[in-house]
Amino acid sequence: MFYDEAKVYVKGGDGGDGVVAFRREKYVPHGGPSGGDGGDGGDVVFYVDTHRSTLYHFSKRTHFKAGRGQHGRGSNQRGASGDDVRVAVPPGTMVYDAETAELLGDLTEPAETLTVAHGGRGGRGNASFASSTDQAPRVAEHGEPGEERWVRLELKVLADVGLVGMPNAGKSTLLAATTAARPKIAAYPFTTLQPNLGVVALDAETEFVMADIPGLIEGASQGKGLGHEFLRHIERTRVLIHLLDGLSGDPMEDFRAINAELEAFSEDLAEKPQLVAFNKIDMPQAAAHWPEVKEVLEDEGYPVMAISALTRENTRELLYRAHAMLAEIPEEEIEPEQLPVFRLEDDERRAAGRFTIERVEDGWRVSGVDVERLVAMTVWNLDESVQRFQRQLRGMGVTEALREVGVEPGDTVTIGDTDLVWED
Repeated sequence: MFYDEAKVYVKGGDGGDGVVAFRREKYVPHGGPSGGDGGDGGDVVFYVDTHRSTLYHFSKRTHFKAGRGQHGRGSNQRGASGDDVRVAVPPGTMVYDAETAELLGDLTEPAETLTVAHGGRGGRGNASFASSTDQAPRVAEHGEPGEERWVRLELKVLADVGLVGMPNAGKSTLLAATTAARPKIAAYPFTTLQPNLGVVALDAETEFVMADIPGLIEGASQGKGLGHEFLRHIERTRVLIHLLDGLSGDPMEDFRAINAELEAFSEDLAEKPQLVAFNKIDMPQAAAHWPEVKEVLEDEGYPVMAISALTRENTRELLYRAHAMLAEIPEEEIEPEQLPVFRLEDDERRAAGRFTIERVEDGWRVSGVDVERLVAMTVWNLDESVQRFQRQLRGMGVTEALREVGVEPGDTVTIGDTDLVWED
């Protein structure tokens, strides 16, 4: 089985807690606050590993959690940051948010990285809250929770040339004859159940990567056969070698059927340059079809050659011609602005100050990124921290909004995982 899709849970490390501490030194009767900040949580980072070619390793492990930051200590000692978790993915991996289907990144270049879950910042210790009006604060913060989410990974094979055609047109045979790849070959439909890659090395200066894409059938663009599952692998290629089965009852009908499926799936696919290879020319039936097929395709503007993948007749010439077509096409470059650097705070759902209030069976629920973060970072056994929480709640407009919807003394107000009792 070819593992070209995976769903993975990622979580950045929680930030370490800040602490309340004061200097306790001999001959320093009025030692100031010295509680250190907590360390930041680690990130979950995907990086491109050219030694990987599938997403198989994600079938064994689907949860990745970075290390949490250490807590702060007295004497203004900041906690150590949590360890990052680096996760290897093959080149050609596209990363999507599993919930929103938003594209987070397209990892193609060696060692390219994408941070998919940032660690939470460390909570501040009381030394950070000291001011001219409050020189001995007894307030600190818990560390910020790390970002977490499910992401969907989708692998698109990276190849310069893609082989397309009906099942058993001879694509695997051609790949095996011209590269070191050893795809499974047999005389029945859908022998190729996964894309096979091979490096074509014609001489010291002429080489490219060629992919044998599983055979298509009519209806593939609607998901029939192996259609949807593998059509996307052709999207990365710059040139298509369209292999026709010379022993087919109607090679031109096959040709038009495949092109119709490519166009139905993506207009970009239909516009890719095609080099048509009429295969099995060593067979008398195919040789009889060849002149008519050649004339029709040349009239329609397609470059076409007769080959035999089995006997290797004209296969070298075919590959040199494909390489010449590649040389005429500039490699596509992905503009940086097309793939924004992703961080959960940038998402519209996490806009600053936004919150919602809903009536629930046992009271009220307040939801919103900022207010939930505030609750998670409040140290409830410190009176000054609780007072600070109340001030910030008023500043965000949550207190007034609750009054407007009719909250009454004694009602339970749930924010995040914390239940609070409303009091005027």
